[in-house]
Amino acid sequence: MTEEQTNTGKVLHYKDLLVRQRSMLLAKTNYRLASQMRRAAISVPSSIAEGHARRGTWEFVQFLSHANGSLAEFDTQTLLSVEVGYLQSKDADPVIREIQEIQKMVGAIQGKLAARLEQGTGFGATSRSSS
Repeated sequence: MTEEQTNTGKVLHYKDLLVRQRSMLLAKTNYRLASQMRRAAISVPSSIAEGHARRGTWEFVQFLSHANGSLAEFDTQTLLSVEVGYLQSKDADPVIREIQEIQKMVGAIQGKLAARLEQGTGFGATSRSSS
């Protein structure tokens, strides 16, 4: 007899079912992954906006780095969602391609800003050492 059963072997309530408890945990885990994916996706444009609003080029480069990290996190979570069966590959592929394109765009901006920092030009061209 399990903890779910009474002396008669019958379950008192569906909430007492181990399968229900485990499926609730699975649903919560799935929800957390979806929630984490939303946070990572939202973090990308937020980091870009915040970095651009800062005073110096170096800070913008740093926030672009945060955006790139969030893109990598979102990419990993998308791949994980396929592996565990939350998403089908056909649905994940366009998302992954878009992530890759945005990563290229972020990298291009980072490269241009880094070059400006080396030359001492650019908006509020503050280098890391002068911060």
